Amino acid sequence: MQKILDAILSGTATAADIAALDLPESYRAITVHKDEESLFEGMSTRDKDPRRSLHLDEVPMPELGPGEALVAVMASSVNYNTVWTSIFEPVSTFGYLERYGRTNPLAKRHDLPYHVIGSDLSGVVLRTGPGVHHWSPGDEVVAHCLSVELESPLGHNDTMLDPEQRIWGYETNFGGLAEVALVKANQLLHKPAHLTWEEAAVPGLVNSTAYRQLVSQNGAGMKQGDTVLIWGASGGLGSYATQMALNGGATPICVVSSPEKAEICRAMGAELIIDRKAEDYRFWKDEQTQDPKEWRRLGARIRELTGGDDVDIVFEHPGRETFGASVYVARKGGTIVTCASTSGYMHEYDNRFLWMNLKRIVGSHFANYREAWEANRLIARGKIHPTLSKTYTLEETGQATYDVHRNLHQGKVGVLALSPEEGLGVRDPAMRARHEDEINRFRGI
Repeated sequence: MQKILDAILSGTATAADIAALDLPESYRAITVHKDEESLFEGMSTRDKDPRRSLHLDEVPMPELGPGEALVAVMASSVNYNTVWTSIFEPVSTFGYLERYGRTNPLAKRHDLPYHVIGSDLSGVVLRTGPGVHHWSPGDEVVAHCLSVELESPLGHNDTMLDPEQRIWGYETNFGGLAEVALVKANQLLHKPAHLTWEEAAVPGLVNSTAYRQLVSQNGAGMKQGDTVLIWGASGGLGSYATQMALNGGATPICVVSSPEKAEICRAMGAELIIDRKAEDYRFWKDEQTQDPKEWRRLGARIRELTGGDDVDIVFEHPGRETFGASVYVARKGGTIVTCASTSGYMHEYDNRFLWMNLKRIVGSHFANYREAWEANRLIARGKIHPTLSKTYTLEETGQATYDVHRNLHQGKVGVLALSPEEGLGVRDPAMRARHEDEINRFRGI
């Protein structure tokens, strides 16, 4: 891999130079092992430790197929699906790989006794397979994590509806937490030229998810003047939703869990903030019983902040813990849009507040290629800034995942793969200078 890295860092290597480089037979990658699926049996979710299950292995280079690209990964990041994979919860990801492997002979490559994980990357195209015309060796790219086959007509209005839609690096193999990744060519986007490798690596999954969930007509369809309640507004997902609300003429109400996280939201430009821990909201009396008085207290607090208005949109992702409150506080005719359930999948809410007030619940999952492209363009134009809080090495991925699992992080955490240090990869110094203050503010989160 050293010759590949040297060529990338030289800044003078041409497409022909990159294409002429020999590919190594193997590369380093973060994996989980199939024979350890039962590692955490009988343990509570909180006690499952990713540092025990994530391995840095030398793995064989995968075969390159039609419509695919091999990418030298300069940096990647940890997402919550990294946590799920590492703790084999809610299910082991090897079930996804086995089912995918049965769909066609080429997919069989993915069904292995190890799973190379990771759903983000920034890097350089090394090789492209037959049928790839838009991308070439040497192109600096980021990848979004939607993997689709598009052989069914059902996915052609919205590729997220493709029956064979999968999340790369979670439901497929050869992900981004590695020195090399295998992606479909229609996952690739141009790397924003003013960002470092690690900054460019972190937005992919969460920025695109937030765009579809909040802005796209496939999600909440946010418009100017809307008021948006954003749970976890300083986090890896919520921080992008907060920026999109501010950019799109909406008013975010940022729900956070500490004064430090409240300051992050203020640094982004938000003014209306609820520190749920300081205000001691307890939406559940016990594991089986919610407390509607707490819903009403939250609703009153929101109206206090807005001058009497309820919220048009609730940006939901905690799930079970907050969902009852989210349904309650949305205005009549409002929208609760949900993309995750990090506190539990079995939601409970009082349906009277939904049907009698004509509210709607919208499910949102990642983003299609156009939505991911639009989200990346906002970053490339300096409208949205990466919320990178800390960068780890590939060897430290277990610790990085543990920190995300235990909510010890803020914003997104990056992982250096081939890049030897932070701060490399900026290609547009003029734009970098114009946005340095904003970028540094978010890097300091």
